[in-house]
Amino acid sequence: MTAQLSNAYVARMQREFPSFSIRKKTDSAAQKAIGAFLACLTGGRMRTYVSGYHTVMFGTLWVAETWDAMGDLDRYVLLRHERVHLAQARRWGVVPMGMAYLLWPLPLGLAYARARIEWEAYEETLRALVEVYGLAAARSQKAWLRARFVGADYGWMWPFPQSIDRWFDDAIARLEGDVAQGRLVTEEVLAAHRAEALRAG
Repeated sequence: MTAQLSNAYVARMQREFPSFSIRKKTDSAAQKAIGAFLACLTGGRMRTYVSGYHTVMFGTLWVAETWDAMGDLDRYVLLRHERVHLAQARRWGVVPMGMAYLLWPLPLGLAYARARIEWEAYEETLRALVEVYGLAAARSQKAWLRARFVGADYGWMWPFPQSIDRWFDDAIARLEGDVAQGRLVTEEVLAAHRAEALRAG
């Protein structure tokens, strides 16, 4: 697999955040322990921390087992999301952000700080999806994102589906405006699409 776009974005992230690195969760005893703890904390409902979730922690992107099978464009979309978390940690401080993310006002069931942090990152996910795959791809994420915010994946961090739907609709409306103004197509993404088309042909 040629990872033209995602590799270039990793290099950009390393210039912006010099200590940034990517490591596999399966290679870390600590990450496996976190996964086991989350499974216990959620009554067994969150069992995919190591196998399916990618996590930025202390400047490192810990990738799940699915990373190796991801295509270039999907990796790029993921990296766009994770870069937001790196920027948030720089803006607020790693420890204050971590404490708010985990504990304010509650660790489970009503984690407003976690929801706000993820809203910002997932809006960037939607923006990247529009750039790479088009508006329809971003619009199709509504039910999936609602489930992540109200379900066990993030500890039921914001169990108000109507609120999530309003945020999502507002984010899509902003992206539609950007598309109408021609602000979302980049030469890097177009080049990556051309490369994938050549390989497929």
